[in-house]
Amino acid sequence: MPTEATTADLRVALETERDELRSRLVELGFGDDSAGLDYDANFADSSQVTAERGEAEALANTLRETLQEVEHALSKVGQGNFGTCERCENEISSARLEAMPSSRFCIDCASGR
Repeated sequence: MPTEATTADLRVALETERDELRSRLVELGFGDDSAGLDYDANFADSSQVTAERGEAEALANTLRETLQEVEHALSKVGQGNFGTCERCENEISSARLEAMPSSRFCIDCASGR
């Protein structure tokens, strides 16, 4: 398990990442209350609008997935089991957590060893 100080630092990093992800989703028009970007229906090149909408939705989906992983990691901090592999229940190395604080698995389980 990471030390209390390391966990506190990683919590701050996760909270910062969560806030940035939420902000990016709002900027894309995919915040809590929005259904996505609003495109001009009379735009001359509807294929371009469709492509741009598809790209924005794909990016929003990736951001949402990352946000879910970050929120899951924050819930583990709150439950006191942050830094424990969800598969083998061994400790996740500090180096891995520093590189990817939302890691659910130790390096062995993540690589399928």
